[in-house]
Amino acid sequence: MTSRSAVVIGASLGGLLTARALTDAYDKVTLIDRDLLPDHAVNRRGVPQGRQLHVLLVRGRRALEELLPGIGTELTARGVPTVDLHDQVHWYNDGYRMRRAPSSLHAYGLSRPLLEQVVRERVAALPGVTLVDGCEAVGLTTTPDRRRVTGVRLRDRDGVERVLTADLTVDAGGRGTRSPVWLAELGYPTAPEERVKVDVTYVTRVYRREPHHLEGLLGALTNAIPGQPRGGIVAPQEDDRFAVAISGVLGEEPPTDDAGMLSFADTLPAPQIGALLRSAQPLGAPAKMRFPASVRRRYERLRRFPAGYLVVADALCSFNPVYGQGITVAALEALLLRRLLRHGTDQPARPFFRQAARVIDGPWAISSGSDLRFPAVTGPRPARVRLVNAYLPRLHAAATRDPALGAAFLRVLNLVDPPTRLLAPAVLLRVLRAYHRAGRAGQRPSTTSIAR
Repeated sequence: MTSRSAVVIGASLGGLLTARALTDAYDKVTLIDRDLLPDHAVNRRGVPQGRQLHVLLVRGRRALEELLPGIGTELTARGVPTVDLHDQVHWYNDGYRMRRAPSSLHAYGLSRPLLEQVVRERVAALPGVTLVDGCEAVGLTTTPDRRRVTGVRLRDRDGVERVLTADLTVDAGGRGTRSPVWLAELGYPTAPEERVKVDVTYVTRVYRREPHHLEGLLGALTNAIPGQPRGGIVAPQEDDRFAVAISGVLGEEPPTDDAGMLSFADTLPAPQIGALLRSAQPLGAPAKMRFPASVRRRYERLRRFPAGYLVVADALCSFNPVYGQGITVAALEALLLRRLLRHGTDQPARPFFRQAARVIDGPWAISSGSDLRFPAVTGPRPARVRLVNAYLPRLHAAATRDPALGAAFLRVLNLVDPPTRLLAPAVLLRVLRAYHRAGRAGQRPSTTSIAR
């Protein structure tokens, strides 16, 4: 039997999970990365977002377990806490405080470097997997007619170039993807792009977690809305730490000094965030990052695309990081690729791009639709987007009293259910009943409603 090989450009989480999927169909899988990959959980230059707060959505946790069975147990052994997202988090959606309730929506609280390290160790231990670090991909190699990609050109830190051949080459290079340039050089059309320019700036700092913080809970969140372009998130991490992220959109820029961060936090609807900053011990300096726009590349719409090539994860679609969708979508794409390969698909690009578009549709609707609430964000606003953006504040107001509505929202936010589930008759009826009761009482639910 002929040996089959694949190469993955980029050894961050998207590349690692893709490599895991490829091991089911390829004898050799080579991951290449321009960074020197560490042997322990530390930030690295090629993942600038690594110092920022990360969340792993519920659907992402489940996908990781499918790809790497037992990884949850391993994370727990490394000090990663599990959080009931409905019962152990202070949620302030559109200013309304969600009523808490026990749920099955459990997520991990951990840092990006630890998650990446654990996944990298698991993937590197798989038969046939090789990691090549300190090496940059500088171009593709093809057949003479350019109809098939045959590998990648690499350049090491000494400037020496070589070619790595493969039956399948995958771009998991993230937001800095070179695929649009490389494909144009080969004479292929540029994939149509959808871009939502939201201009997010966010600052993260890590603090020592004490039992009394956040009134004994494990997280807090308040989102930016028109008229209040500021948000904040607190999430637990391994080793009894809290990561606190404050963010601003459309030019609203959080400060990085202690007094400025506290002043910024005090303007948020969630008072627990400011209270935490007043009493918690910082464990490092703040880290600031900017994210100009969400970008979706519609490769599924191209009529011509080279065989032997694929684009995945953030190189395919990069989301506003405030919604925490990137890792989960990358994991879902890896599961999709594994299914296609198990069914004997020799050329996965066309079916992968077509089905990945459906995977992306829901998260993209959530992130882009939410960002389009801001009048200054440019983009099409079809009737469905306008309807949902008018409806959600009413749902959040009703969720101050009805935990079933909070649960429905969190299931959609965590990609367990599709966004359409929030418009299901049972959910709509609960929202309408809440507003009818509030109208008869002559009041709407307060934005400071106490949830329990």
